[in-house]
Amino acid sequence: MTFSAAPWLLLVVSLPTSSATARMRIWRNLKAIGCMALRDGAYLLPSQGEHGQRLQELAQECTSEGGSAWLMDVQPRSADEATAYRELFDRSAEYDELRKAWKDANRSLAALGAPELARLQRKLQREFDAVRAIDFFPGESRLEADAAWSELNKRIEAVLSPDEPHEAEGHIPRLDASQYQGRLWATRRRLWVDRVASAWLISRFIDHDARFRWLARPADCPKTALGFDFDGAAFTHVGDRVTFETLMASFGLEEDPALNRLGAMVHSLDVGGEPVSEASGFAAMLAGARERLPDDDALLIEIGGLLDSLYLHFLRGKAAEDSI
Repeated sequence: MTFSAAPWLLLVVSLPTSSATARMRIWRNLKAIGCMALRDGAYLLPSQGEHGQRLQELAQECTSEGGSAWLMDVQPRSADEATAYRELFDRSAEYDELRKAWKDANRSLAALGAPELARLQRKLQREFDAVRAIDFFPGESRLEADAAWSELNKRIEAVLSPDEPHEAEGHIPRLDASQYQGRLWATRRRLWVDRVASAWLISRFIDHDARFRWLARPADCPKTALGFDFDGAAFTHVGDRVTFETLMASFGLEEDPALNRLGAMVHSLDVGGEPVSEASGFAAMLAGARERLPDDDALLIEIGGLLDSLYLHFLRGKAAEDSI
C-alpha cells in the first residue's frame, strides 16, 4: 500500500558569496515565514495557504541577485517520516522563551506608567503573534502559552484599572432611554478603556444631559447615581459582555453596525478576544492622554472626540461595504 500524506515545500537556494546583504535579507524572510533549515541553503515548509507563493517570490529574489533557486514539492514516504517533518516545526522552545519574558515583565508592571504599560503590552503581543503565525501544528505548548498570555493581560489591566468588575450572570432587560435623561452616572476614576467608552456611549447615545462622577472606590457611589463598570453597579459586565456591550443591549443599540465595531474593540482591549486592527492605536492614544490630562472630565472630552472619529470611520466603512 502506498503511503499518502500532506505535501511539503522545499526551497533550495544558492547565492554568490559577494551577496552578503541579500543573503541576510533572504534568510530573515525565510525565518519570518517559518521555514526550517535542513542544511545550508535547503529550507522546508508545509504546503499551506500562501506558503508556495511566498517561497516562489523568494526564489525569484535569489535569481535576481545572481544566485540560483529550486522550489520543489516533497512527499514523505512513511508515517514516521511525516512525523519527523512535523517535529521539525515544534515551537515549544519559542513559547518557553516568550513565557520567560512574560514572567520577567510581570515583576515590573506595578512600577510602570500607563504609556509604558501600553507599549510593553503591544511589544509582547507582536512577539506572541509572530510565533503563533509560524506555529503550523499547535499543541500543548500553544495552549499553555495562550493561558499564560491571558493571565499576563489580566495583571496588566489590573494595574491600569483596579477594581475591574467580574462577570455576572443574568438577563439584560430592555430599557427606555427617555426614562434615563439628565441622570447622574458614576464609575471608577482614572478612566480606562471600558469606562471611558461607556461614558462616551452614555452621553452620545443614551443620556444627552448626563452628568458624571468619578469615584475613588465603588463604595463611594451615591445612591441617586447610576453606577457603571464595577461590581454591583446598575450596568456592568454580564455574561461575556463588557459594560459597553451591556449598555448597548440595555438600550437597544445593537443594530448600529458602527457601535458593534466599537464594542468589539472595547471587548478585545478589556477582556481579550478577536483582535481589532484599530485597538492598539486607540489604547496607545488613551494611555498617553491619561498621563497628560489632569482629570477624568478632560480625558472624557479628548477621548470622546477620538471615539466620535472612530464611530464615523466604522460607519463609513460599513456604508462602503454595502455599496459593493
